[in-house]
Amino acid sequence: MKTLYLLRHAKSSWSFDELSDQERPLNDRGRDDAPLMGQALAKRRICPDVVVSSPAVRAMSTAVLVAREMRYPHEKIVVEPGIYGAEVDDLLAVIRSLPESAGSALLVGHNPTITETANALSPTSFNEMPTAAVVCLHFACDQWEQVSKANAEFYFYDHPKNAG
Repeated sequence: MKTLYLLRHAKSSWSFDELSDQERPLNDRGRDDAPLMGQALAKRRICPDVVVSSPAVRAMSTAVLVAREMRYPHEKIVVEPGIYGAEVDDLLAVIRSLPESAGSALLVGHNPTITETANALSPTSFNEMPTAAVVCLHFACDQWEQVSKANAEFYFYDHPKNAG
């Protein structure tokens, strides 16, 4: 079985006109919500085998803050450039190329692709996932390349307003 956590990055700041989109940091709410979601995952005794993040500052910051709460070493977070600006097929390719040694993976990315990917894989459908929301899916397969809606089981969905 493979377990996938799809996490939308926490709320980012639009206050810095001089920064590129990839350089936008988290705002105050984002810096509060990311650890809150990490705590919610830790309460479920979740610590994924691998954490993979978009290289965007807001996504990496979310990944680091969530990982810290789950006791996942932040230096082991894998930066995957293909997540930034990805379409669903691109994100599915990232998921299907995860290391087979990982039974569980947390991907930190961006909307609309995170929500669209959750809908492409889950038997349960989601409206737009709010910032810092997470979906957990179990797959009845032994290889990441085999994950699909056909072998998926929805496990849980959580977001900061529910966790807080």
